[in-house]
Amino acid sequence: MRHVRSIWNGAISFGLVSIPIKLVNATESHSISFRQIHLEDGGRIRYRKVCELEDREVTTSEIGKGYQDADGTIIPITDDDLSQLPIPTARTIEIVGFVPAERIDPLQMDTAYYLSANGVPAAKPYTLLREALKRSNKVAIAKFALRGRERLGMLRVVDDVIAMHGLLWPDEIRVPEGVAPDTNVTVRDQELDLADALMDTLGEVDLEELHDDYREAVEELIAAKASGEEAPGPPAREKTGGKVLDLMAALEKSVRAAKESRGEEAEGAAGSADDDTSAEVTPLRSRKQAAGKSSRSAPKEVGGKKSTSAAKKTAAKKTASAKKTTEKKTAAAKKTTAKKSTAKTTAKTAKTAAKTSAKTTAKKAAPRKRASA
Repeated sequence: MRHVRSIWNGAISFGLVSIPIKLVNATESHSISFRQIHLEDGGRIRYRKVCELEDREVTTSEIGKGYQDADGTIIPITDDDLSQLPIPTARTIEIVGFVPAERIDPLQMDTAYYLSANGVPAAKPYTLLREALKRSNKVAIAKFALRGRERLGMLRVVDDVIAMHGLLWPDEIRVPEGVAPDTNVTVRDQELDLADALMDTLGEVDLEELHDDYREAVEELIAAKASGEEAPGPPAREKTGGKVLDLMAALEKSVRAAKESRGEEAEGAAGSADDDTSAEVTPLRSRKQAAGKSSRSAPKEVGGKKSTSAAKKTAAKKTASAKKTTEKKTAAAKKTTAKKSTAKTTAKTAKTAAKTSAKTTAKKAAPRKRASA
């Protein structure tokens, strides 16, 4: 806080208690600013302040404020005129009451500031107000003047610091008339269940982990151009073709993708694990036509499943029959081979026996012939 320049010095008026404070910006912009240049030679484009009556450039010290009336007349207004206005909030943040924080509509939220105690004497009343706000669980509503106009503010405690949010006046909030869809749309319970499931799956988010991807991309682009390198190309985007996704299918696919990204099993949401949850692209047509078509196509799908099952059974029977036939043929072939082998063995045995018998007979006959001789 010591190194941040205060933009306003004043006091908090808390009943009869006055707390000297300094106003410090609580936020900062990280947006990348661009300059206007002349495309032909890269020269800076600057705006000059010229008096239209004298047709000459004027300095800052010559410029003041003026209010233009309905007829075009300019009424000069000086800083002294504004400082003399009987406004109690000219240098004071005047607390006018305390309300629960949920009473404040976020639409009213504007710029945020930190309130710093200005000097040692301010420490005690500053701490008193801070602790009172903590214990009451309420926020303080205050009025203050800044940059030429009176404003509305909300004081609350952030850590050990009192912060003030600028609030828009109630009449500065537009009524959202004509913004909501002008057609009668009915949301089914199944769609709400899927939306709830998607919200539960996505869960909470750590705001500290979020960052500005666009600003980082611009910084990379500037760095690449400054170093003479090729600028990074745009990421690939999925083309939708201008068609409308089926809402139920898109919700189911979103739940599945969210679960997969968190390492969970991609089960079907809301008891539809067995359904086909792919987000098919359907042409634009009325809900009645879509419902009629889906109801007519349901019996065909069931019938298709039955015919497929029957075909599978028939194919299984044919396969079993073919296996049995093959087994029979194989057994018969084995028997035939065995018979042939046995016959060959028997024939060889007979031939061997005949030869042996012939040799024996010849040997017996030889001595007889020698004796007769």
